[in-house]
Amino acid sequence: MAPPAPALLLGLVLPCALAWSTPLSAPRVSLSYAELLQTRTARPFAFAFNTSDYRILLLDQDQDRLYLGARDYLVALDLHNVNREPLIIHWPASQSQQSACHMAGKGQRGECFNYVRLVEPLNRTHLYACGTGACQPVCALVHRGWRSQEYLFRMVPWSLEPGKGRCPYDPRQSSLATLVNGTLYAGLHVDFMGTDAALFRTMGPRPAVRTERHDSRWLHDPVFLRAHVVPDSSERGDDKLYFFFREKALEGAVGPGVLARVGRVCLNDDGGQRALVGKWTTFLKARLVCSVVGEDGVETFFDELRDVFLLPTQDEKNPRVYGLFSTLGSVFRGSAVCMYPLSAIRSAFNGPFAHKEGHSYEWVPYTGRVPYPRPGACPGGAFTPGLGSTREFPDELVTFVRSHPLMYDPVYPVPRRPLLVRAGLPYGFTTLAVDLAQAADGRYEVLFLGTDRGTVQKVVVLPKDPGVLEELTLEEVEVFKVPVPVKTLWISSKRHQLYVSSDVGLAQLSLHRCGAYGPACADCCLARDPHCAWDGHRCTRYKPRPPAGGRVRRQDIKHGDPLRQCRGFNAQADQELSEQVQFGVEGGSVFLECRPPSPRAQVRWLLQPEGGTRRPLPRERVLLQTPQGVLLGPVTPRTGAGYQCVGTENSYTRPLHRLLLRVLPRGLLGGPCPPACRSQGGRPRPGAGQGGHNGTRTGAAALGPSPGGPDRRRDRARASRRPPPRN
Repeated sequence: MAPPAPALLLGLVLPCALAWSTPLSAPRVSLSYAELLQTRTARPFAFAFNTSDYRILLLDQDQDRLYLGARDYLVALDLHNVNREPLIIHWPASQSQQSACHMAGKGQRGECFNYVRLVEPLNRTHLYACGTGACQPVCALVHRGWRSQEYLFRMVPWSLEPGKGRCPYDPRQSSLATLVNGTLYAGLHVDFMGTDAALFRTMGPRPAVRTERHDSRWLHDPVFLRAHVVPDSSERGDDKLYFFFREKALEGAVGPGVLARVGRVCLNDDGGQRALVGKWTTFLKARLVCSVVGEDGVETFFDELRDVFLLPTQDEKNPRVYGLFSTLGSVFRGSAVCMYPLSAIRSAFNGPFAHKEGHSYEWVPYTGRVPYPRPGACPGGAFTPGLGSTREFPDELVTFVRSHPLMYDPVYPVPRRPLLVRAGLPYGFTTLAVDLAQAADGRYEVLFLGTDRGTVQKVVVLPKDPGVLEELTLEEVEVFKVPVPVKTLWISSKRHQLYVSSDVGLAQLSLHRCGAYGPACADCCLARDPHCAWDGHRCTRYKPRPPAGGRVRRQDIKHGDPLRQCRGFNAQADQELSEQVQFGVEGGSVFLECRPPSPRAQVRWLLQPEGGTRRPLPRERVLLQTPQGVLLGPVTPRTGAGYQCVGTENSYTRPLHRLLLRVLPRGLLGGPCPPACRSQGGRPRPGAGQGGHNGTRTGAAALGPSPGGPDRRRDRARASRRPPPRN
């Protein structure tokens, strides 16, 4: 059966948590909110008036519109520029709805507003929208016109109707909804108290159906996330709705826990007879497993499914399913992303059913006779050609479905490990979107991950060895002024845009910020961003088909080898790296700054005395080494020399910074030379003269305070009157 819940395993793997956060997990580029706006690749949007909960997004690429559902508002934005004048529908709860909400004891958490929770296209001219209506769900039609140029966006007054079974009562409860050919499928809590959770089908020509009421074998306190329609064969009668959720479950040996689920129903399910009138007769569910196996063989599970993204492939019957998972414990915090081809999910549904038997009621695979047609098969499909409706299913099948909705085999990812794991970090992921980017050497999965601190990370997954994947975090950007969780991500590969929502606003981001990687060809190549390439002058967006007469694009995502891709540009970049002059005062300390362009680069310092050969910087000269540079001291005239900061990344070494250090004698500043600098033999003894940390430099201040004393205060005063040295 499915592996046990992870409650007792978390403590075993906690010491290994930090090992999962490698240098490759550190973003190559990190941008604050202000820095992001300076790149001119982001456009924030928020109302000037009081509202919140910018959660529901719908992209309409035919009309170039982005529909946004918020608290009391429904908005149509321009896909190209969300800051252009929006079309707004004010849709508050009525006064009577708000009064009834408060009378029912609600309102302490802001429930007595109309939170838009569903926006779906009904046809070419209308949307179907639903809101919580101050705990009295309400739905309506919205006329959007034929074309965006019509600037038509208004609610149809006569279309208002109750939204029970279509929209949740409580805005804090997660729900899913999708419209398929005029039929609405929704997963939500259908009652005011939030105790009756169900997968509903309403509207459309077929009868309304739902899951069994208050039966934990079907649904046990679920949290619904996403739903997608996928064809299972060439027969349209086999089309199924796959929906993703998490729920409390009891099949683990450890005890109750939360497990990730994938469920499915047939679109042409009309319910059954007698016991299953108005109930699904094709409902099945299976467990999604996302786990890491440690060196000691212990398997750590990420069981709390947070978000799901379906990426279409050339085979419409086999899209890729990306699941975002997290752990449950308060001590151990981690997130992971796993990928499942739908064929693996379909295989689990074609496997054995889960069954309880024995004195301890352990879960085992069902080995008895399975009714025909097989439970979960659609009427009129490839395997049931003689049946026209689920109402023709025999009683034996109906009885079996009611007691065996769970599959025994769990669904494992491909490969049998997560694409990405983050653990031991002060943040978690909340949502994801995936772009399949075309590069010069193939197609790559680019993951965009929203966090609970208001940032978005961009991660590329690379094939390293057969069966082995490598993930590189390309960037992390602060999308909002305040650190609020990201609620929704929508991606438009066609327009190369990403749309990010939260409680405080919406942001439109370009999928790339190529110029932020650095000015050199090596920077662009080492970044290994499928969206970026070197055009001979700078790092810019990669286009598979450059215009006629365009420059050759240099890109190497698989290997990131500047020696091969940047021939001629590397030497040019080295020549353009100028040498800066830095001054220090004898007996003081000097900080040599060198900030590598990437956290993946390994930095070392080289020393080249005047007239001598270049050699590694002796360790005894270094007081402190930081990611930003090294602190030398106490310095003497003999310390003055050429210094070079060299970075090595992906087996490519290049100079990052060149400095010429000049040490000024203490006597030039009018003060006595400390004993250490008067010694004639070699390096001053450690600790001697370290009180004189008043050396000056260009570009960065020397570190460390100078002790008091009238002579030294006079020295500092004289030094402050000297003109600053020039580079």
